[in-house]
Amino acid sequence: MPQAFITGGSGFLGRNMITFLVNRGWKVNALVRSKQAATTVEKLGATPITGDLKDIKAMQNGMLNSQAVFHSAAYVGDWGRYEDFYQDNVIGTENVLTAASNSKVPKFVHVGTEAVLVGGDPIINVDETRPKPSKPLGVYPITKGIAEDRVIAANSSQLTTSVVRPRFIWGKGDTTILPRLVESVNKGQFGWINGGRYLTSTCHVTNVCEGMFLAAENSKGGEIYFLTDGKPIEVREFFTALLKTQGLEPGNRNLPKPLAKIFATLAETAWQILKLKGDPPITKTALKLMGEEVTVNDAKARKELGYKSLVTIEQGLKDMEISK
Repeated sequence: MPQAFITGGSGFLGRNMITFLVNRGWKVNALVRSKQAATTVEKLGATPITGDLKDIKAMQNGMLNSQAVFHSAAYVGDWGRYEDFYQDNVIGTENVLTAASNSKVPKFVHVGTEAVLVGGDPIINVDETRPKPSKPLGVYPITKGIAEDRVIAANSSQLTTSVVRPRFIWGKGDTTILPRLVESVNKGQFGWINGGRYLTSTCHVTNVCEGMFLAAENSKGGEIYFLTDGKPIEVREFFTALLKTQGLEPGNRNLPKPLAKIFATLAETAWQILKLKGDPPITKTALKLMGEEVTVNDAKARKELGYKSLVTIEQGLKDMEISK
């Protein structure tokens, strides 16, 4: 029976990856930091390995006899201290790579993000040849970009490493984006940027798992792959459909992008000067990722990995309907 090790196993993507692998006959060990997380992964059929991204020894023990490591854990957000993001996203990734190398795991797949491109030219139908900007915008894009570099640099004949970059992970059980959308609508705070009349790429969580699995199986190593659901979709159409699955309507409130940029700049300045707690209501990074077109091309994954995007947007939305 093949075996895999997963970081971030109790998270939205990690939970789905455990199910994806178990359904294909794999044994899965998952890194967990709490008893609650251990219970979560156990119910999905994985063996919990207690530790965190600082605990190289615990990860090494969990990786023994594994054919692949899937590194999905990350510090995600639009705002916060650089040191916190760097510790988890960069040092944490280096630690997972060290553990994998010490345990002689042959395959390593890192979950990256299109956000590493924020701060340069518009992200419109880009592929993996687009270089990262000289000055990335935001602590998350900066640290995830460094982490990707570390993973690619670690590729060797002993450890085949690759990076997948899914754009906008969504699906049933989402504990990140959808709850925030629902909360903003329920509080009457939701509004469209420029009417939401621009395109976005998306990637259903099952399709992300497919891409991760195929990267471990088929990547020649040292490569980056974008993952999507296929054809881009208008943001307004997609968000409206997402919210409809929860019995909600987003309304027609609209904020022109120039005003949104001013608001984001003022909000970030206020948070920095006044040392306010929590996150600003909008950041320049979030505006770049969700307030304008962001579309990526996954032709490389389809050609080199055999990626097919198993779940369509229509199928994914139907599965999310609250009556189900």
